[in-house]
Amino acid sequence: MLVYTVRRVLSSIPILILASVLTFVLIDVSGDPLSDLRMQQPPPDPSVIQLAEERLYLDRSMPERYWLWMTGIGGHGDIGLLQGKFGPSTQSTTYDIGENLMMRLGTTLRLVGAAMVFAFGLAVIAGVVSAMRQYSKLDYSLTFIGFLALAMPVFWFAGIIQQAGVGFNELAGSMVFATIGDGQFQAQGLDFWGQIGNTFKYMTLPTIVLMLTSFASWSRYQRTSMLEVLNSDYVRLARAKGLPNRVVIRRHALRTALIPLTTVVAVGVAGVIDGAILTERVFQWRGLGEFFITAVEKNDSYALMAWLLLSGTMVIVANLIADLLYGVLDPRIRYE
Repeated sequence: MLVYTVRRVLSSIPILILASVLTFVLIDVSGDPLSDLRMQQPPPDPSVIQLAEERLYLDRSMPERYWLWMTGIGGHGDIGLLQGKFGPSTQSTTYDIGENLMMRLGTTLRLVGAAMVFAFGLAVIAGVVSAMRQYSKLDYSLTFIGFLALAMPVFWFAGIIQQAGVGFNELAGSMVFATIGDGQFQAQGLDFWGQIGNTFKYMTLPTIVLMLTSFASWSRYQRTSMLEVLNSDYVRLARAKGLPNRVVIRRHALRTALIPLTTVVAVGVAGVIDGAILTERVFQWRGLGEFFITAVEKNDSYALMAWLLLSGTMVIVANLIADLLYGVLDPRIRYE
């Protein structure tokens, strides 16, 4: 297992390097970070534009800018991923991209992590139940709920859930569910149980939004995978030997059926992150979604590259974890 783990980790390094190259090239050719400055009326002095180009390293070639972005060698001390510096920002000369990115990372990870854990758990349960009771009323009901959730756009669904929370609070006569904000400021000074209550209040609604959108597709994959395993020869043999049905499902069928779902969940991390952008926008969370939207509005190329690279790294790490889980779920695929 150790050799398998090391090989998977090493194979992720070139993928991460390729992701950094693609990220830099796509953002670099997508537009001019100084377009707003160049289009000002009256036109700014050419020396102002020249100074801005030098500060953003736009006076250098693309390969040189990528080298600076990665290493920081030859820069002004404000760039270099290997030095923990993401580059200068167009928003302000004092705006620290890395500091703001890391400050919002924890907020988004709380939401994405909770949504994925609950979505995965519900998807496994719903998929197994649907497969074991195929074509029953419960199977049709779960299928309907899944397709309904798949058909709803995230931003629309988030708005509906938010309004439902407002209506529930009005009926309850108190703020049971927070519909705006992430609750970090409100959590200051609270004891342990106060922190738990505050977390429940602010995380419930946005977590439901992200959870259901992911659960919808994952449960369908789990159902299909479980049906295929239940009809396999080794499951029939286990039942013919007289093993209890719960033992056959838990020890034989479910473990194998989880392998395809593990792949789907790893690939689905990118979709969850995209959904988190819209969800955070609706519920006004100060997370990576707000960071991304602000970077787009300000045409902040280095901030966009930092966000894309961080998102790509999260996807690569998720796929790495999925590869390692394959070795746990199915020892046959481990490297010797």
